[in-house]
Amino acid sequence: MAKAMAVEFRVPPPTTCSLVKEINPLASLQLSSAHLPPRIRSVSLNEILPNALRRKQNPHWTGGFSLGVDLGMSRTGLALSKGFSVRPLSVLKLRGQKLELQLLEIASREEVDEFIIGLPISDDGKETPQSNKVRSVAGRLAARAAERGWRVYLQDENGTSEDALSFMIDMGLSKSARQNRIDAYAAMMVLERYFSMAGQGVELVLPKLLELQEKLQRGYADLFPEDFDGY
Repeated sequence: MAKAMAVEFRVPPPTTCSLVKEINPLASLQLSSAHLPPRIRSVSLNEILPNALRRKQNPHWTGGFSLGVDLGMSRTGLALSKGFSVRPLSVLKLRGQKLELQLLEIASREEVDEFIIGLPISDDGKETPQSNKVRSVAGRLAARAAERGWRVYLQDENGTSEDALSFMIDMGLSKSARQNRIDAYAAMMVLERYFSMAGQGVELVLPKLLELQEKLQRGYADLFPEDFDGY
């Protein structure tokens, strides 16, 4: 399975249009025109915008569906964002390839075009041993997702489980309901943070194979051709 690399996104001041201040050298990769439909120009990796930033730039934009993912040792919580609605979706008790394939199946069914995966970060801002495991899953998923033109991002999830528990208590959910659904609500909190920060600090996880990077670029251009018409 192809390994992956990550590109960190930083949101610029509102008066600018540039997305990435610092980006991996591979971000300058361009597609040859022979690999793209005639109506779409080549797309560089720093033009692949997270849905959260697209929404910040255009508050009326409701396209682009996002799947929030809270990866645990034995359970994975999912949440879904469609338009301006963010809701808990489900909890999966799968691991390895079965989990990755199920994520792709759910994404296809829900017409998702990006995954927002929570990355464990300690209170002092450092990654944890669990972070490496999450990065490994995200890398494998990114390679599979790129085949479909979908993106995978990592979002700091520090404190989201506590936020989810407080939210569920405020909703009046029973203890058993909280235990069964907390992973999905944690994934919802990951999505809420992602959109509230307009994608600031997220990492785009890229497959290392250039062929898959090209598929990712083509897929993005096909999903959002309005961004590239007229060039």
